[in-house]
Amino acid sequence: MEPGTLLVIQICLQALTAGAIITSVIYAGRQLRTWHRAQQVANFTKLVELQMALRRLRVDHPELAKVHSHDIEGLHSDEDIRQYFLNLMQLSVFEIAWFSHRMGQLGDGYFASWEKRMRVIEREPSFRKMWNKPSMKILHDEFETYIRELMKDG
Repeated sequence: MEPGTLLVIQICLQALTAGAIITSVIYAGRQLRTWHRAQQVANFTKLVELQMALRRLRVDHPELAKVHSHDIEGLHSDEDIRQYFLNLMQLSVFEIAWFSHRMGQLGDGYFASWEKRMRVIEREPSFRKMWNKPSMKILHDEFETYIRELMKDG
């Protein structure tokens, strides 16, 4: 084999090896980004689930809602308290769906079905009462803006 041909073969093999390494690094980077997004969704979901557990306590035991008096201002009965926190729980479940969709972990079609249902729920007087109540609601800022827009459209 001529020296020039051997050099060309060596260069081609080196280029092929370099291409394989670059492709592997790009693939690993994409996998890492996907894993990171999945971890963000899992962390967010866990925090919202913990928040929902606290709300669930207030639905089951409305007398506990008095711990944070600002939460129950304007709520005059146990039924009012239950409805308020039940609506917050519904909103929390939708917030998980919204965040999962935003992070690419929930498909468009499935999210659209959630959004369709929320458009019905947001028209309910008890939901509107909850939403318009000035007490603190712990929500992702972008989600809160999204819900405000959804309610305007509805």
